[in-house]
Parts: sequence; structure tokens; C-alpha cells
Amino acid sequence: MKIQFTKMHGAGNDYIYVNTLKYPVANPETLSIAWSRPHFGIGSDGLVLIGPSEKADFSMRIFNADGSEAMMCGNASRCIGKYVYEHGLTQHTEITLETLSGIKTLHLHVAEGKVNTVTVDMEQPLLENKQQLATASGSMMDGEIKADGQTFKGTFVCMGNPHFVIFVPDVMQIPLTEIGPKLEHHPLFPERCNIEFAQIREDGSIRMRVWERGSGITLACGTGACATAVAASVTGRTGRSSDIEMDGGTLHIEWTADNRILMTGPATTVFDGEITI
Repeated sequence: MKIQFTKMHGAGNDYIYVNTLKYPVANPETLSIAWSRPHFGIGSDGLVLIGPSEKADFSMRIFNADGSEAMMCGNASRCIGKYVYEHGLTQHTEITLETLSGIKTLHLHVAEGKVNTVTVDMEQPLLENKQQLATASGSMMDGEIKADGQTFKGTFVCMGNPHFVIFVPDVMQIPLTEIGPKLEHHPLFPERCNIEFAQIREDGSIRMRVWERGSGITLACGTGACATAVAASVTGRTGRSSDIEMDGGTLHIEWTADNRILMTGPATTVFDGEITI
């Protein structure tokens, strides 16, 4: 069976996108592992399935490079907005997307028939979740965590998926490949966790690097950028609007007065292809 796919990225966070309205995928967990492998597969951070929805305009399922299913990905949701508009699946510039962490609203910024950037309403952040954080309160703000003989101070933020944000003087000095997996699998996180190291700059912007649950180091993480902006604000490091610069690009995050997170950033098509399974 031949399946057409599109490789896209949002600030360097790259996924393989398949329109399951045309190409049903029966075993996405296995395919995500095989297709995501550099050199031996297509190479990506995972596999994203675009499908129908009874609750929204479209649905999204996202599988990490290790085959595990993610609840939400901000960068992938922006790319889906670009995909469905430019492939003629919708003519609307405001669409809804069903995810495992709820329905998200996408605002497409179109110029000359092309979607350049997308603003995603990421809904309300949660600072407490006893299922995802094993503390008495289910919360942690600048709290201590020990791993690999080191002590870190971090803040827990749930953006539909769990994040732990650690502020440091220089993110480039962090051995992310070594400490990332140890924090991801720390006993404090029963469902594992996305780990962000962040550095506040003099101009108020934030430099962030991320270790994603199930994927490892990625060039960007949309929900991670949102969590970082929230963590910076609630700990008094910034205001409620931040530019988050990651290895693959910059996202603008705004925490509105009515407690919603608006994430704006690019969506880019890399290439279209066909693969046989």
C-alpha cells in the first residue's frame, strides 16, 4: 500500500503528516518508530495523523519517535492548520482541531494563498495535576528535584501534557542528552515529563532548550514554550507576554487576562513524498 505524506516543521520541530481521510493508517505506533529514524527512515520527531472529527473541523493524533502517543503538540497543530488550508480541505482561516487534550482553535494568517504563521488558542494552563506530579499538592513552583547527583529548581506546568521548567543562567551549559532522560523518568513524574531548561535574557526574551517526553532533544516544542512562558510569569521573572527562542526558531506566547495561552509561530512545508507499507 502506498501512502502519500508531507514532512513539515514548526520552528524546527518536524513531523510526518498523513491525511487519514485518504490514507488510513492501521499501526501508527510501529510506523512512527520506523519512519522517524534518521538515515533509515524519513527522519522526524514523530508521526501526525490528520483525520475527521465529530466535535471539531479536524482531529489530530500524534505519535512520538519512540511510538508513544502524545496528547498535544503546539507546533504540529500549527502545521495542520497550514496543511488543511493549502491542500484545499478548508477555506476557513479559523478552524477547530480535536486533540487528546481538548479542542484547540487555530487562527491562520494567510498571505497570497499561503499560511505563513498560525496562532493557536492553547486554552488554560494548569499549575496543579496530581496525576502527573507526585507531590502532595500536585504542584511545584521553584521546587527542588534531585537527579544524577544534582539539585535543580523547577516549576510544573500542564499544557494538556506535563512540563517541568528549570531556569538556569546559561542553557548552553546544560548537558541535555545526559540529564534530560533522567529527569523525564524521575519518580516525581508518574507519566514521565517534558523537561525545559530556560534562560531569561536582559531584553525579557527567553532562551529555551527542551527534552521532549518520548522524542528526546527536539529543536522546538510548542507546549514547552507555553509552559516556559507561564513558569517565567508565575515566578516573577517576566510579564505575561514572552518571545521564546528555541534551537529551531522563536514563538510568541501571550497569557491573556482571561487565563488563556495564545501561541503564534511559523509553519513550514519541507517536502511531499510517497512511501510503501
